[in-house]
Amino acid sequence: MISMRTAEAEALARAAESRGAERNSGTAPLGAEVCAATFGRTKSESHAFMERVVERSNMRLAYQRVVENKGAAGVDEMPVSELKDWLAVHWPSVKKALLEGRYLPQPVRRVDIPKPTGGVRTLGVPTVVDRLIQQALHQVLQPLFEPTFSEGSYGFRPGRGAHQAVRQAQAYIREGKRWVVDLDLEKFFDRVNHDVLMARVARRVADARVLKLIRRFLEAGMMRAGVVEARTEGTPQGGPLSPLLSNILLDDLDKELERRALAFCRYADDCNIYVCSRVAGERVMSGIRVFLEDTLRLRINAQKSAVARPWVRKFLGFSVTAQRDTRLRIARPSVQRLMQRVRELSRTGRGRSLRHTVENLNPLLRGWIGYFQLTDGKGVLEELDGWIRRRLRCLLWRQWKRGRTRAHKLRAFGLAAERARAGSGNSHGPWWNAGASHMNQALPAAYFMRMGLVSLRHEWQRLQSVR
Repeated sequence: MISMRTAEAEALARAAESRGAERNSGTAPLGAEVCAATFGRTKSESHAFMERVVERSNMRLAYQRVVENKGAAGVDEMPVSELKDWLAVHWPSVKKALLEGRYLPQPVRRVDIPKPTGGVRTLGVPTVVDRLIQQALHQVLQPLFEPTFSEGSYGFRPGRGAHQAVRQAQAYIREGKRWVVDLDLEKFFDRVNHDVLMARVARRVADARVLKLIRRFLEAGMMRAGVVEARTEGTPQGGPLSPLLSNILLDDLDKELERRALAFCRYADDCNIYVCSRVAGERVMSGIRVFLEDTLRLRINAQKSAVARPWVRKFLGFSVTAQRDTRLRIARPSVQRLMQRVRELSRTGRGRSLRHTVENLNPLLRGWIGYFQLTDGKGVLEELDGWIRRRLRCLLWRQWKRGRTRAHKLRAFGLAAERARAGSGNSHGPWWNAGASHMNQALPAAYFMRMGLVSLRHEWQRLQSVR
């Protein structure tokens, strides 16, 4: 059953669209400008929103960002490199269609990528032209909605990020809120109700052309294997507008948590609420489930959500220690994902030089430790460093193949002839040999350091010194 708040909000969206149609026909009723959707804007300002979107400086900035982000082609197979020439010919007609409310987005290209926890995440890749228009919309919409968002919201917002969310979560736990309500929304980006979302956009946007355009982006079909699938719900990840729309929808959740005076951190659809007892946590979980289902028509994934101690859960890749002076640590699944990625890169390097493999690994290692620099422990980093070096020794052992070649290589790396012959002649496999003393002596940590391999521990220490 639709709640009263939802029904009222949807009525607001319909009213905003009808006002836009009346404007175009010249029959707008008296008093329409005082609707709550304008939020203090004058009638002319509210209805000139699309003009701000297509304004030259806004479009130039949108073009610059789309080009910098690159990205894959959409269903029309036009790459970003061809966008400039295409716009030189077609932009006047596109602009006219936008201003007249006639622009129709193309379907998005469906791309399924595997999730680390199993299953797939569906991305919808818009055409480069639709990405340009979404980016232009985003640049005008974000300043309008940003001041209204909650302090507990950290995802996809200027000047905010995952590190701030993790630090705030740590602060809540240190204050004594040592139970967490870990909410996982079931297939959030696939289940967004378009009417509920558009109702919330209409609270601040009265231009019917913009509302219709956003809805058309939401309802644009999704193409896979040449077949277009209709879409009646969801806002697939992949376009510039999707993150902002998710924040607009979930802002109602933030406001409800604030109304209940709860300590929470939300990053996109990942939300943790911190309380002082299991009983309080169970009560919050029950109440928020009802709110999400009745008001936003979203469901909590019961299998992935829980009321538990923070140190047995993870938040944005981090977990915490159980001590009173709560310390951040890297969650085990995050470590396992890095190890899997290193395995994949080292497998592709079996026919290439070790230096080439190291050059491919370094960007991954720098980016990973750059994100996890907040961790308070270096033990896991030292273990990972040793494991990565062992993977590289294993790679070399496989490349050397025969016993005679292995003995020759070990001597070349400084081992005595007798020790080299003994080490190369054993019947153990590559992984055992990669961790054995003869390979560690021939290829110590200093060897990989000279080659330029990033050390996670050393890079972490460097980042600590500059923070």
